Amino acid sequence: MMASPAMCLCVLCGLPGSGKSRLAQAVHGYIQKQGWRTLILSYDELIPENAFDLNTSVGDVEILSKRQTRWKQHRQVVLSCLESFLQDPGAPSPCHSDGGVQEHFNQAVEQQEVLVTLQNTSQPARLVLLLDDNFYYQSMRYEVYQLARKYSISFCQVYLHCPVEVCFYRNQDRGLPVSDEIIMEMSKRIEPPNTAKNHWEKSSLTLNSTEDITDITIQKLLQLFTSALENPLSPVEDDSEQREADREQCASSVMHQADRACRRLVTQTMQMARVNNMSHEVLSALASDLSKQKGCFLRELRRHVLQELPSHKGELVDVEWLVSRAVGMFEQERDVILQRHGIGTRAQIS
Repeated sequence: MMASPAMCLCVLCGLPGSGKSRLAQAVHGYIQKQGWRTLILSYDELIPENAFDLNTSVGDVEILSKRQTRWKQHRQVVLSCLESFLQDPGAPSPCHSDGGVQEHFNQAVEQQEVLVTLQNTSQPARLVLLLDDNFYYQSMRYEVYQLARKYSISFCQVYLHCPVEVCFYRNQDRGLPVSDEIIMEMSKRIEPPNTAKNHWEKSSLTLNSTEDITDITIQKLLQLFTSALENPLSPVEDDSEQREADREQCASSVMHQADRACRRLVTQTMQMARVNNMSHEVLSALASDLSKQKGCFLRELRRHVLQELPSHKGELVDVEWLVSRAVGMFEQERDVILQRHGIGTRAQIS
């Protein structure tokens, strides 16, 4: 019977070309000699190539949206396979021979001989699962953290900091290079581990990946793995009521700021209309329509905000961005009302 291994989920995150795969292979080769076991799970190899459509321009919004939806679906399947493995490493995920994520996951486990090495170990082994992906949003990494908590295993993160120019150069040597445009866009959005704000990211290590991988680098990683394995996560507690209260509080903050911003916009619009010598009847009708539209807009906005807010504790919410987006949407509705009254666009009344 296979001894149950002490497992650690390690997220490798960074831009394409930052050296995550190279680091994973170096770690694998070194710690195997120390009696550790590793399983490298490269998302590029698990997810079918047609899920990425890497040649699609990021300027094509409709195609980009479909690509992102398909990509997110495949990522969820990876998490599902990972969860099955955590439940029982000796029972690979059931799958169909369709070249999909599940088949690729099982192939990775088989090719790396993870089960064979675990079965040949008389003592409980230490198994580090290296998840090789960009993980540029913290919410992506938080999903892995949740799995670790659910099964009371260890979790850590390694962030590879690398200048964009170096990533461009290295990316050209990849088997399936991505466009410089995508790397640049990802560099603007990437969210490195923030141990000061997020308690769940405390087991994190940042490496300068422009430097060579040295024994010192490997030792730092071993210290990170050892510390994580000595401190497995506690099971998830039912904090649904607190999370819902937090969501309500955040939604109220968004709504308060959006309400104030929309009020200012209505006031400015009425002032502009008066400056342009609109008749009293037009001004009265305009004020009434803007007030009604603002009320309807805010009610609908609250429903959408609650739907979009993250349900997981620890995820940051960009309130400023939500408010800015909401005001932009209300401006569009305001312009429709102006045109309905024959006033024209905001540019014309300003």
